Parts: sequence; C-alpha cells; structure tokens
Amino acid sequence: MIIDCHGHYTTAPAALQEFRDAQLARLRDPAQPVPPEPEIGDDEIRATIEGNQLRVARERGHDLTVFSPRASHMGHHVTDLATAAEWARVCNDLIYRVTTLFPDNFAGVAQLPQVAGEPLDACVSELERTVNWLGFVGCNLNPDPSGGYWDSPPLTDEYWFPLYAKMTELDVPAMIHVSNSGNPAVHTLGAHYLNADTTVFMQLASGRLFEWFPTLRFVIPHGGGAVPYHWGRFQGLAAREDLPPLETNVLGNVWFDSCVYHQPGIDLLTSVISPDSILFGSEMLGAVRGGNPDGGFPWDDTKRYIDAARLSDEDRAKIFERNVRRVYPRLDARLSARGK
Repeated sequence: MIIDCHGHYTTAPAALQEFRDAQLARLRDPAQPVPPEPEIGDDEIRATIEGNQLRVARERGHDLTVFSPRASHMGHHVTDLATAAEWARVCNDLIYRVTTLFPDNFAGVAQLPQVAGEPLDACVSELERTVNWLGFVGCNLNPDPSGGYWDSPPLTDEYWFPLYAKMTELDVPAMIHVSNSGNPAVHTLGAHYLNADTTVFMQLASGRLFEWFPTLRFVIPHGGGAVPYHWGRFQGLAAREDLPPLETNVLGNVWFDSCVYHQPGIDLLTSVISPDSILFGSEMLGAVRGGNPDGGFPWDDTKRYIDAARLSDEDRAKIFERNVRRVYPRLDARLSARGK
C-alpha cells in the first residue's frame, strides 16, 4: 500500500474562497452582515477531487492521502480569534465531507484556529472535535502564525503544552506547516515553508521537549527543509552547545516527508536520514506543479524518486506505508479494521 502523508485540498470549490473573502471583508467593515456558510454540494466536491487529486493519485499508484485544508490559506496572521475558529471549522468540515465521499482514498487532518499570542484553547477544542467526531488522524501545527515575522515562542516553550497534552491524549501527530507569508522579503512557498521546517528542527534540537512528552510525534515536511543537507552542522551545533545527540533527542519523535522535487534531493534525504524516519509525501497538487522539462514528468511525482532511490525493498516499504501507519496510529487502526 502507498500512503501519501501530505495532501491539501487546493482545488476546493470556489464557494469556500468566497466565504473567506466575505469573512475578511466583514473584519474590515463590521457593518457588513455575517457571511453564511458556503453552500457546496456533494457533486461539486466529487468533481474537484475526481478530476484532480484522485485522478493523479491513481495515475501514479498512490492508494490513500492524508488530507488537510489548503495550508497557504489557513490565514493564521488574521488576528481575530472568532474568525479563525469559524474558518478552521468550515475548512475541516469540508475535509470531512471529502473523507466520507472517498473513505478509501482520504484520511482527514485538521487545520487549527491559531492566532499569534492567543491561548490555544480553541485549537485544543477543534482538535478534539475533529478527531473524536470527524475521525481525523492528525493536525497541522503552524510554528509561526504571524506569517513570517516569528513572534511566537519556540515549539519547546510551555505555551504549546496544552495542545501537546491533547495530542498525546488523542494519540495523534502534527505536521509542522506554516501558512502564507505576510513578510514581503520572505516568499511563501520558496522561503517561508523551508525556513520554518529548518527553524523548528533547530528549536527541537535545542530543547528537551520529548522528555516532557515522550509520545509526542511531529512530521517535518518538504524533506526537512535544509536539515538533511546540513546534517553535519546540526550535529556539530548539538556537540558545541552540549545538547543531547540528535538521534536520541529528536529523531525518535520526528519524521521527514519526501516532498522533495528532484532525484538528487531524494537521494540526499535517503542517504543522510534513516528510512525509519522518512514518510512518503508528494503535496500533490501543491506548491510545485507542472512538468519537469528535464525529465518529462511532473515535479511532484515523488513516488518515482523513491522508486529510483538506492533503497532496499524493506526500506522502501517503510517509507511508502509502514512508517506512516506507525506515526498515524488512528489511520493504522482504520486500515486494519478494513483488512488492509
């Protein structure tokens, strides 16, 4: 079985964005009416999924996608908590409908209603709702809800502990994923995403978070940002700053996905990071779309890169399926109940 741990609903019906636009317009002018929830029919959802993510997944041989709302549209920089909570609920409910229409192909992951500096009570409540009532298997966690200005405490800070406690109680992981950048010097897809992946790894390496939460699990996407390429730097910094080794302090609780869009990058990832710590992911249809002119195939067809990497069949099976089921035990239980 091939499980893609990293998919977003980037092709959602237009009514979802119209609702968001109305939300933001009302924040600018409170005299405007409260926007009604978007009216989206099942046939609209089927059309946006069957003609896009599901079609491509079938063409490439993916069996199931761990699926969440569009990351760049989470909009955590918007500072109104009530708006954030409503937006997360509407987006998550739409993901739930995808998972009910295509239960064999998608498993839900929650968007959290984060607002920089605000308590995490609403995030805890939405996580509990989506896991217990909607059957979601994880969440996305934004380490920089300010949108490129990094005014939140590091993920090792006690500010985040109420969310970690609920994640541990529910036994669900978080994918570390920022949203759009509001900083004109920081490109959302080419800089902000990769900066965040790298920054969070260093935050974790600099602390002892997993001594407090030994079963907490994070997935760092986009191949871990700069981490595999600069593995020696991180090892050296850990030694220089008298920190525990990365292998024991971080890697037992952190995994990287394979959203790396060329063969040399995947070869580097799989040679530096143990296959035990890599999950298959494509982010299709996401940041990098279209065909690679040098290869004659899409950039985000990451399965072909894993297939071509110098891996044993055992290690390839770990990346494609076994590790994902280990990191997402609620998904594993669901699949096992179906005899998969």
